[in-house]
Amino acid sequence: MSNLVAVSGTAMCTMGTAPAPIKVTSQQKVLTEGKPAATIQDAQPMANIGPFGMCTSLANPQVAAATAAALGVLTPQPCIPAPAGTWIPTKPKILVGGKPCLSNDCKLVCAYAGQVSITVPGQVKVTAQ
Repeated sequence: MSNLVAVSGTAMCTMGTAPAPIKVTSQQKVLTEGKPAATIQDAQPMANIGPFGMCTSLANPQVAAATAAALGVLTPQPCIPAPAGTWIPTKPKILVGGKPCLSNDCKLVCAYAGQVSITVPGQVKVTAQ
């Protein structure tokens, strides 16, 4: 069973070295455990997804330039998210504020060859009524 992603959730990029916090800006009315629930639109760098520590992808121009300057020794650079679109929805029919929800099994493709996934959704319990 999937959990909704909320304000206290975190994400991780396969090319980054640290998890990043998720901020919800797409809507503020629908809450999960008292916190705003995220939608697939919450994919803007720095506004919704924080930095992932250091980037290790040679597809990132900053990493490629630093690595070339270091004579081929991989030289990670700050990992600023570069999403190639919105989160890929896994539950497109479940809407939050009129937009598909962001659940813990959604993925986000990075323009620099990485893939972002949810590490901590922010929703920790599910109550069926």
